Amino acid sequence: MPNVVVIGAGPAGLGAAWKLAVQGEQSVHVLERGEALGGNAGSFEVGGLRVDYGSHRLHPACDPGILSEIRGFLGDDLLDRPRHGRILLLGRWVHFPLKPADLLTHLPLGFAGGALFDSVAKRFSRRAGEETFATVLQAGLGPTICREFYFPYAEKIWGLQPSELHAEQARRRVSASSTGKLIRKVLSAVPGFKPPGSGRFFYPRRGFGAISEAYGEAAAKAGARILRGAGVTGIERVDKLWRVHLRAGGEEESIDATAVFSTVPMPVLARLLRPPAAVTAAAQALRYRAMMLIYIVVDKERYTEFDAHYFPGREIPITRMSEPKNYGLAQLPGRTVLCAELPCDTRDEVWAMNDAQLGQLFADSLRKAGLPAPGAIGEIVVKRLAQAYPIYTRDFFEHFAVIDSFLEDVPGVLTFGRQGLFVHDNTHHALRMAHAAVECFRGGSFDRSRWRQWRQEFASNVVED
Repeated sequence: MPNVVVIGAGPAGLGAAWKLAVQGEQSVHVLERGEALGGNAGSFEVGGLRVDYGSHRLHPACDPGILSEIRGFLGDDLLDRPRHGRILLLGRWVHFPLKPADLLTHLPLGFAGGALFDSVAKRFSRRAGEETFATVLQAGLGPTICREFYFPYAEKIWGLQPSELHAEQARRRVSASSTGKLIRKVLSAVPGFKPPGSGRFFYPRRGFGAISEAYGEAAAKAGARILRGAGVTGIERVDKLWRVHLRAGGEEESIDATAVFSTVPMPVLARLLRPPAAVTAAAQALRYRAMMLIYIVVDKERYTEFDAHYFPGREIPITRMSEPKNYGLAQLPGRTVLCAELPCDTRDEVWAMNDAQLGQLFADSLRKAGLPAPGAIGEIVVKRLAQAYPIYTRDFFEHFAVIDSFLEDVPGVLTFGRQGLFVHDNTHHALRMAHAAVECFRGGSFDRSRWRQWRQEFASNVVED
Protein backbone atom coordinates (compact mmCIF):
# COMPACT_ATOMS: atom_id res chain seq x y z
CA MET A 1 0.00 0.00 0.00
CA PRO A 2 1.50 3.39 -0.97
CA ASN A 3 2.45 5.93 1.69
CA VAL A 4 1.01 9.44 1.97
CA VAL A 5 2.60 11.98 4.32
CA VAL A 6 0.62 14.79 5.96
CA ILE A 7 2.82 17.51 7.48
CA GLY A 8 1.19 19.36 10.37
CA ALA A 9 -1.47 18.22 12.84
CA GLY A 10 -3.68 21.29 12.96
CA PRO A 11 -7.34 21.13 11.85
CA ALA A 12 -6.44 21.08 8.12
CA GLY A 13 -3.83 18.35 8.42
CA LEU A 14 -5.87 16.13 10.72
CA GLY A 15 -9.02 16.64 8.66
CA ALA A 16 -7.17 15.48 5.55
CA ALA A 17 -5.51 12.58 7.40
CA TRP A 18 -8.88 11.32 8.60
CA LYS A 19 -10.44 11.48 5.14
CA LEU A 20 -7.42 9.74 3.58
CA ALA A 21 -7.32 7.02 6.24
CA VAL A 22 -11.03 6.28 5.88
CA GLN A 23 -10.51 5.71 2.15
CA GLY A 24 -8.12 2.89 3.05
CA GLU A 25 -6.25 3.24 -0.24
CA GLN A 26 -2.94 4.38 1.27
CA SER A 27 -0.95 4.31 4.50
CA VAL A 28 -1.23 7.74 6.11
CA HIS A 29 1.60 9.24 8.19
CA VAL A 30 0.98 12.52 10.06
CA LEU A 31 4.11 14.41 11.14
CA GLU A 32 3.65 16.99 13.89
CA ARG A 33 6.59 18.98 15.24
CA GLY A 34 4.86 19.69 18.56
CA GLU A 35 3.79 17.26 21.25
CA ALA A 36 0.10 18.17 21.09
CA LEU A 37 -2.48 18.13 18.31
CA GLY A 38 -4.25 21.21 16.98
CA GLY A 39 -1.43 23.69 16.38
CA ASN A 40 -2.64 27.23 17.10
CA ALA A 41 -6.19 25.80 17.29
CA GLY A 42 -5.20 23.46 20.12
CA SER A 43 -5.87 23.57 23.86
CA PHE A 44 -3.75 23.02 26.95
CA GLU A 45 -4.05 23.41 30.71
CA VAL A 46 -3.32 26.43 32.89
CA GLY A 47 -4.12 26.40 36.58
CA GLY A 48 -6.23 23.28 36.22
CA LEU A 49 -8.44 24.82 33.50
CA ARG A 50 -8.30 24.05 29.80
CA VAL A 51 -7.51 27.13 27.70
CA ASP A 52 -6.96 27.84 24.01
CA TYR A 53 -4.32 29.75 22.07
CA GLY A 54 -6.29 32.95 22.36
CA SER A 55 -9.98 33.31 21.60
CA HIS A 56 -11.45 30.63 19.30
CA ARG A 57 -15.02 29.79 18.32
CA LEU A 58 -16.72 27.52 15.82
CA HIS A 59 -19.03 29.86 13.92
CA PRO A 60 -22.53 29.04 12.65
CA ALA A 61 -21.20 29.94 9.17
CA CYS A 62 -19.45 26.57 9.26
CA ASP A 63 -20.20 24.30 6.27
CA PRO A 64 -23.17 22.06 7.29
CA GLY A 65 -21.31 18.89 6.34
CA ILE A 66 -18.30 19.80 8.47
CA LEU A 67 -20.52 20.86 11.36
CA SER A 68 -22.24 17.48 11.12
CA GLU A 69 -18.84 15.74 11.29
CA ILE A 70 -17.84 17.66 14.38
CA ARG A 71 -21.18 16.98 16.04
CA GLY A 72 -20.68 13.30 15.27
CA PHE A 73 -17.28 13.35 16.96
CA LEU A 74 -18.18 15.47 20.00
CA GLY A 75 -21.89 14.77 20.56
CA ASP A 76 -23.29 16.67 23.53
CA ASP A 77 -19.83 18.10 24.27
CA LEU A 78 -20.31 20.58 21.41
CA LEU A 79 -22.10 23.43 23.17
CA ASP A 80 -24.32 26.06 21.57
CA ARG A 81 -23.34 29.31 23.31
CA PRO A 82 -24.48 32.96 23.18
CA ARG A 83 -21.88 35.56 22.24
CA HIS A 84 -21.35 38.06 25.03
CA GLY A 85 -18.39 40.38 24.55
CA ARG A 86 -17.79 44.10 24.54
CA ILE A 87 -15.57 46.75 22.92
CA LEU A 88 -13.96 49.69 24.71
CA LEU A 89 -14.67 52.54 22.29
CA LEU A 90 -13.59 56.07 23.24
CA GLY A 91 -13.86 55.25 26.94
CA ARG A 92 -17.29 53.58 26.71
CA TRP A 93 -18.25 49.92 26.54
CA VAL A 94 -20.29 48.72 23.57
CA HIS A 95 -21.64 45.20 23.39
CA PHE A 96 -20.13 42.86 20.80
CA PRO A 97 -21.76 41.55 18.67
CA LEU A 98 -23.42 44.92 18.15
CA LYS A 99 -26.97 45.35 19.50
CA PRO A 100 -29.30 48.19 18.45
CA ALA A 101 -30.40 49.09 21.99
CA ASP A 102 -26.84 49.05 23.28
CA LEU A 103 -25.67 51.26 20.42
CA LEU A 104 -28.38 53.81 21.22
CA THR A 105 -27.52 53.98 24.93
CA HIS A 106 -23.74 53.42 24.99
CA LEU A 107 -22.27 54.63 21.72
CA PRO A 108 -20.40 57.97 22.19
CA LEU A 109 -22.52 60.72 20.65
CA GLY A 110 -19.64 62.20 18.65
CA PHE A 111 -18.85 58.82 17.19
CA ALA A 112 -22.49 58.10 16.33
CA GLY A 113 -22.95 61.52 14.72
CA GLY A 114 -19.74 61.23 12.73
CA ALA A 115 -20.61 57.73 11.51
CA LEU A 116 -24.08 58.91 10.44
CA PHE A 117 -22.65 61.90 8.59
CA ASP A 118 -20.08 59.67 6.86
CA SER A 119 -22.72 57.21 5.69
CA VAL A 120 -24.49 60.04 3.87
CA ALA A 121 -21.39 61.85 2.62
CA LYS A 122 -19.76 58.74 1.12
CA ARG A 123 -22.52 58.59 -1.52
CA PHE A 124 -21.04 61.73 -3.05
CA SER A 125 -17.38 60.80 -2.70
CA ARG A 126 -15.21 59.08 -5.27
CA ARG A 127 -12.31 56.75 -4.67
CA ALA A 128 -9.22 57.23 -6.81
CA GLY A 129 -5.70 55.82 -6.89
CA GLU A 130 -4.33 52.51 -5.66
CA GLU A 131 -6.56 50.49 -3.34
CA THR A 132 -5.20 49.71 0.12
CA PHE A 133 -6.62 48.43 3.39
CA ALA A 134 -7.20 52.08 4.30
CA THR A 135 -9.00 53.13 1.11
CA VAL A 136 -11.26 50.06 1.02
CA LEU A 137 -12.46 50.48 4.59
CA GLN A 138 -12.72 54.25 4.46
CA ALA A 139 -14.83 54.04 1.30
CA GLY A 140 -17.05 51.40 2.89
CA LEU A 141 -17.36 52.61 6.47
CA GLY A 142 -16.35 56.27 6.43
CA PRO A 143 -13.61 58.20 8.27
CA THR A 144 -15.14 58.12 11.76
CA ILE A 145 -15.40 54.34 12.22
CA CYS A 146 -12.01 53.88 10.58
CA ARG A 147 -10.26 56.59 12.60
CA GLU A 148 -11.67 55.61 15.99
CA PHE A 149 -11.85 51.82 15.65
CA TYR A 150 -10.53 49.91 12.63
CA PHE A 151 -7.36 51.86 11.90
CA PRO A 152 -5.84 51.90 15.41
CA TYR A 153 -6.89 48.26 15.87
CA ALA A 154 -5.22 47.34 12.56
CA GLU A 155 -2.02 49.12 13.58
CA LYS A 156 -1.90 47.13 16.81
CA ILE A 157 -2.64 43.78 15.16
CA TRP A 158 -0.36 44.05 12.11
CA GLY A 159 2.20 46.64 13.18
CA LEU A 160 1.76 48.76 10.05
CA GLN A 161 -0.18 51.83 9.03
CA PRO A 162 -3.47 50.93 7.24
CA SER A 163 -2.15 52.62 4.09
CA GLU A 164 0.78 50.15 4.06
CA LEU A 165 -1.53 47.11 3.97
CA HIS A 166 -2.90 45.50 0.81
CA ALA A 167 -6.61 45.94 0.05
CA GLU A 168 -7.00 42.14 0.28
CA GLN A 169 -6.33 42.39 4.01
CA ALA A 170 -9.54 44.38 4.41
CA ARG A 171 -11.56 42.03 2.21
CA ARG A 172 -10.40 38.89 4.01
CA ARG A 173 -10.30 40.16 7.60
CA VAL A 174 -13.20 42.61 8.00
CA SER A 175 -16.59 40.99 7.53
CA ALA A 176 -18.48 44.29 8.07
CA SER A 177 -16.45 46.25 5.52
CA SER A 178 -19.30 48.51 4.45
CA THR A 179 -22.06 50.44 6.18
CA GLY A 180 -24.66 48.09 4.69
CA LYS A 181 -22.92 45.01 6.06
CA LEU A 182 -22.53 46.70 9.43
CA ILE A 183 -26.24 47.56 9.55
CA ARG A 184 -27.13 43.96 8.69
CA LYS A 185 -24.92 42.77 11.55
CA VAL A 186 -26.72 45.12 13.95
CA LEU A 187 -30.17 44.12 12.68
CA SER A 188 -29.25 40.44 13.12
CA ALA A 189 -29.83 40.98 16.83
CA VAL A 190 -33.43 42.11 16.25
CA PRO A 191 -36.22 39.48 16.34
CA GLY A 192 -37.59 39.05 12.84
CA PHE A 193 -34.29 40.09 11.24
CA LYS A 194 -32.14 37.55 13.04
CA PRO A 195 -30.75 34.79 10.74
CA PRO A 196 -30.19 31.29 12.18
CA GLY A 197 -27.19 31.14 14.50
CA SER A 198 -26.81 34.91 14.74
CA GLY A 199 -25.13 36.04 17.95
CA ARG A 200 -24.19 32.47 18.90
CA PHE A 201 -21.27 30.11 18.48
CA PHE A 202 -20.35 26.49 19.02
CA TYR A 203 -17.70 25.54 21.52
CA PRO A 204 -16.44 22.17 22.82
CA ARG A 205 -16.86 21.55 26.52
CA ARG A 206 -13.16 20.59 26.80
CA GLY A 207 -11.78 23.55 24.86
CA PHE A 208 -11.46 24.40 21.20
CA GLY A 209 -8.60 21.95 20.79
CA ALA A 210 -11.09 19.11 21.31
CA ILE A 211 -12.06 19.52 17.64
CA SER A 212 -8.55 18.74 16.38
CA GLU A 213 -8.14 16.00 18.98
CA ALA A 214 -11.36 14.36 17.79
CA TYR A 215 -10.19 14.38 14.17
CA GLY A 216 -6.85 12.98 15.31
CA GLU A 217 -8.48 10.16 17.24
CA ALA A 218 -10.73 9.35 14.28
CA ALA A 219 -7.75 9.34 11.90
CA ALA A 220 -5.77 7.04 14.19
CA LYS A 221 -8.74 4.71 14.58
CA ALA A 222 -8.98 4.52 10.78
CA GLY A 223 -5.33 3.49 10.60
CA ALA A 224 -3.33 6.73 10.31
CA ARG A 225 0.05 6.83 12.05
CA ILE A 226 0.43 10.10 13.98
CA LEU A 227 3.97 11.02 15.02
CA ARG A 228 4.29 13.81 17.57
CA GLY A 229 7.55 15.62 18.17
CA ALA A 230 8.46 14.82 14.56
CA GLY A 231 10.09 17.76 12.80
CA VAL A 232 10.56 17.54 9.05
CA THR A 233 14.16 18.32 8.07
CA GLY A 234 13.96 17.92 4.30
CA ILE A 235 11.96 16.66 1.33
CA GLU A 236 13.67 15.26 -1.76
CA ARG A 237 12.65 13.50 -4.95
CA VAL A 238 13.90 9.91 -5.23
CA ASP A 239 12.86 8.22 -8.46
CA LYS A 240 9.08 8.80 -8.59
CA LEU A 241 8.62 9.12 -4.82
CA TRP A 242 9.10 11.84 -2.23
CA ARG A 243 11.52 11.02 0.58
CA VAL A 244 10.49 12.96 3.67
CA HIS A 245 13.28 13.24 6.24
CA LEU A 246 12.35 13.81 9.87
CA ARG A 247 13.77 13.82 13.36
CA ALA A 248 11.68 12.32 16.16
CA GLY A 249 12.87 11.55 19.67
CA GLY A 250 16.44 12.33 18.69
CA GLU A 251 16.35 9.74 15.93
CA GLU A 252 16.55 10.33 12.18
CA GLU A 253 13.94 8.66 10.00
CA SER A 254 12.68 8.92 6.44
CA ILE A 255 9.41 7.98 4.75
CA ASP A 256 9.05 7.40 1.02
CA ALA A 257 5.66 8.67 -0.15
CA THR A 258 3.71 8.99 -3.35
CA ALA A 259 2.24 12.31 -2.15
CA VAL A 260 2.81 14.98 0.48
CA PHE A 261 -0.04 17.03 1.97
CA SER A 262 1.51 20.06 3.68
CA THR A 263 -0.10 22.52 6.11
CA VAL A 264 3.11 24.13 7.39
CA PRO A 265 3.76 27.78 6.49
CA MET A 266 4.18 28.15 2.74
CA PRO A 267 7.72 29.64 2.99
CA VAL A 268 8.80 26.72 5.21
CA LEU A 269 7.59 24.14 2.70
CA ALA A 270 9.35 25.96 -0.12
CA ARG A 271 12.65 25.90 1.79
CA LEU A 272 12.28 22.18 2.57
CA LEU A 273 12.11 21.54 -1.19
CA ARG A 274 15.39 23.42 -1.83
CA PRO A 275 13.97 25.85 -4.40
CA PRO A 276 15.70 28.23 -6.82
CA ALA A 277 17.17 31.42 -5.39
CA ALA A 278 14.23 33.56 -6.56
CA VAL A 279 11.80 31.41 -4.56
CA THR A 280 14.02 31.54 -1.49
CA ALA A 281 14.11 35.34 -1.72
CA ALA A 282 10.32 35.50 -2.06
CA ALA A 283 9.90 33.21 0.97
CA GLN A 284 12.07 35.54 3.02
CA ALA A 285 10.05 38.56 1.87
CA LEU A 286 6.67 37.29 3.13
CA ARG A 287 5.98 38.73 6.57
CA TYR A 288 4.17 37.39 9.62
CA ARG A 289 2.93 39.10 12.76
CA ALA A 290 3.84 37.41 16.02
CA MET A 291 1.49 37.02 18.97
CA MET A 292 2.15 36.76 22.69
CA LEU A 293 -0.56 35.11 24.76
CA ILE A 294 -0.42 35.98 28.45
CA TYR A 295 -2.45 33.82 30.86
CA ILE A 296 -2.99 34.71 34.49
CA VAL A 297 -4.72 32.53 37.07
CA VAL A 298 -7.11 34.52 39.27
CA ASP A 299 -8.59 33.26 42.53
CA LYS A 300 -12.14 34.28 41.67
CA GLU A 301 -15.14 32.29 40.49
CA ARG A 302 -15.34 34.68 37.53
CA TYR A 303 -13.62 37.91 36.64
CA THR A 304 -16.52 39.29 34.55
CA GLU A 305 -19.63 37.92 32.84
CA PHE A 306 -18.15 38.58 29.38
CA ASP A 307 -16.37 36.05 27.19
CA ALA A 308 -14.12 38.64 25.50
CA HIS A 309 -13.13 42.30 25.75
CA TYR A 310 -11.74 44.17 22.72
CA PHE A 311 -9.35 47.13 23.01
CA PRO A 312 -8.92 49.06 19.74
CA GLY A 313 -7.29 52.09 21.40
CA ARG A 314 -3.56 52.68 21.08
CA GLU A 315 -3.15 53.47 24.79
CA ILE A 316 -3.77 49.83 25.74
CA PRO A 317 -1.16 47.46 24.26
CA ILE A 318 -3.26 44.28 24.26
CA THR A 319 -5.95 43.83 21.59
CA ARG A 320 -8.26 41.35 23.30
CA MET A 321 -8.76 39.75 26.69
CA SER A 322 -10.78 36.55 26.97
CA GLU A 323 -11.99 34.51 29.92
CA PRO A 324 -12.07 30.87 28.73
CA LYS A 325 -14.36 29.78 31.54
CA ASN A 326 -17.13 31.95 30.07
CA TYR A 327 -16.97 30.16 26.73
CA GLY A 328 -18.58 27.12 28.32
CA LEU A 329 -15.62 25.11 29.55
CA ALA A 330 -16.01 22.52 32.29
CA GLN A 331 -16.18 24.44 35.56
CA LEU A 332 -13.35 24.91 38.05
CA PRO A 333 -14.82 26.29 41.32
CA GLY A 334 -13.19 29.34 42.85
CA ARG A 335 -10.68 29.96 40.07
CA THR A 336 -10.60 31.44 36.59
CA VAL A 337 -8.01 32.21 33.92
CA LEU A 338 -7.69 35.37 31.85
CA CYS A 339 -5.90 35.47 28.49
CA ALA A 340 -4.46 38.64 26.93
CA GLU A 341 -3.48 38.82 23.26
CA LEU A 342 -0.48 41.01 22.51
CA PRO A 343 0.51 41.24 18.82
CA CYS A 344 4.13 42.19 18.23
CA ASP A 345 7.24 41.57 16.17
CA THR A 346 9.80 39.00 17.31
CA ARG A 347 12.35 41.85 17.40
CA ASP A 348 10.20 43.98 19.73
CA GLU A 349 11.20 44.54 23.34
CA VAL A 350 8.07 42.82 24.68
CA TRP A 351 9.02 39.54 22.94
CA ALA A 352 12.00 39.23 25.31
CA MET A 353 10.10 40.15 28.49
CA ASN A 354 9.87 37.53 31.22
CA ASP A 355 6.60 36.13 32.55
CA ALA A 356 6.46 38.47 35.57
CA GLN A 357 6.94 41.56 33.38
CA LEU A 358 4.24 40.42 30.97
CA GLY A 359 1.88 39.65 33.84
CA GLN A 360 2.38 43.23 35.06
CA LEU A 361 1.77 44.57 31.53
CA PHE A 362 -1.50 42.62 31.51
CA ALA A 363 -2.56 44.01 34.88
CA ASP A 364 -1.65 47.56 33.80
CA SER A 365 -3.75 47.14 30.64
CA LEU A 366 -6.78 46.14 32.70
CA ARG A 367 -6.29 49.19 34.92
CA LYS A 368 -6.05 51.53 31.90
CA ALA A 369 -9.29 50.02 30.58
CA GLY A 370 -11.06 50.79 33.86
CA LEU A 371 -11.56 47.10 34.63
CA PRO A 372 -11.31 45.83 38.21
CA ALA A 373 -7.95 44.71 39.55
CA PRO A 374 -7.71 40.92 39.24
CA GLY A 375 -6.54 40.68 42.84
CA ALA A 376 -4.04 38.03 43.81
CA ILE A 377 -2.51 36.59 40.64
CA GLY A 378 -1.33 33.03 40.84
CA GLU A 379 0.37 31.29 37.96
CA ILE A 380 1.45 33.28 34.89
CA VAL A 381 1.91 31.38 31.62
CA VAL A 382 3.12 32.92 28.36
CA LYS A 383 2.89 31.40 24.89
CA ARG A 384 4.80 32.93 21.98
CA LEU A 385 3.54 32.39 18.43
CA ALA A 386 6.08 33.63 15.89
CA GLN A 387 3.78 33.19 12.88
CA ALA A 388 0.33 34.07 14.18
CA TYR A 389 -0.97 36.24 11.31
CA PRO A 390 0.14 36.64 7.70
CA ILE A 391 0.73 40.30 6.89
CA TYR A 392 -0.54 41.44 3.52
CA THR A 393 1.85 44.27 2.73
CA ARG A 394 1.13 46.25 -0.43
CA ASP A 395 3.71 44.16 -2.33
CA PHE A 396 2.95 40.81 -0.68
CA PHE A 397 1.20 39.32 -3.69
CA GLU A 398 4.24 39.48 -5.97
CA HIS A 399 6.26 37.45 -3.42
CA PHE A 400 3.36 35.08 -2.75
CA ALA A 401 2.88 34.47 -6.47
CA VAL A 402 6.51 33.38 -6.92
CA ILE A 403 6.22 30.76 -4.17
CA ASP A 404 2.74 29.68 -5.20
CA SER A 405 3.81 29.18 -8.82
CA PHE A 406 6.81 27.13 -7.73
CA LEU A 407 4.73 24.85 -5.47
CA GLU A 408 2.04 24.49 -8.12
CA ASP A 409 4.63 22.85 -10.40
CA VAL A 410 5.91 20.38 -7.80
CA PRO A 411 4.29 17.01 -8.62
CA GLY A 412 2.78 15.08 -5.74
CA VAL A 413 2.96 17.96 -3.23
CA LEU A 414 -0.04 20.06 -2.19
CA THR A 415 -0.05 22.97 0.26
CA PHE A 416 -3.29 23.98 1.97
CA GLY A 417 -4.73 25.28 5.22
CA ARG A 418 -4.34 28.66 6.85
CA GLN A 419 -0.55 28.55 7.04
CA GLY A 420 -0.14 26.54 3.86
CA LEU A 421 -1.90 29.15 1.73
CA PHE A 422 -0.87 32.27 3.69
CA VAL A 423 -4.47 33.21 4.39
CA HIS A 424 -6.68 34.61 7.14
CA ASP A 425 -9.20 31.85 7.78
CA ASN A 426 -11.27 30.24 10.51
CA THR A 427 -11.07 26.59 11.52
CA HIS A 428 -14.14 25.69 9.48
CA HIS A 429 -12.41 27.13 6.41
CA ALA A 430 -9.31 25.02 7.11
CA LEU A 431 -11.40 21.86 7.40
CA ARG A 432 -13.14 22.71 4.14
CA MET A 433 -9.73 22.97 2.49
CA ALA A 434 -8.82 19.54 3.89
CA HIS A 435 -11.91 17.99 2.30
CA ALA A 436 -11.11 19.69 -1.01
CA ALA A 437 -7.47 18.57 -0.95
CA VAL A 438 -8.47 14.93 -0.47
CA GLU A 439 -11.14 15.20 -3.15
CA CYS A 440 -8.43 16.37 -5.58
CA PHE A 441 -6.18 13.40 -4.78
CA ARG A 442 -7.11 10.84 -7.39
CA GLY A 443 -5.23 7.72 -8.45
CA GLY A 444 -2.15 8.70 -6.47
CA SER A 445 -1.82 12.21 -7.93
CA PHE A 446 -3.40 15.62 -7.54
CA ASP A 447 -5.97 17.02 -9.95
CA ARG A 448 -4.46 20.51 -10.25
CA SER A 449 -7.25 21.83 -12.43
CA ARG A 450 -9.87 20.96 -9.83
CA TRP A 451 -7.67 22.35 -7.05
CA ARG A 452 -7.43 25.69 -8.85
CA GLN A 453 -11.23 25.81 -8.89
CA TRP A 454 -11.27 25.22 -5.15
CA ARG A 455 -8.66 27.91 -4.67
CA GLN A 456 -10.93 30.43 -6.39
CA GLU A 457 -13.72 29.49 -3.99
CA PHE A 458 -11.40 29.82 -0.98
CA ALA A 459 -10.49 33.34 -2.12
CA SER A 460 -13.98 34.47 -1.07
CA ASN A 461 -13.52 33.30 2.54
CA VAL A 462 -13.88 36.11 5.07
CA VAL A 463 -12.82 35.70 8.68
CA GLU A 464 -15.66 35.55 11.21
CA ASP A 465 -14.71 37.45 14.38
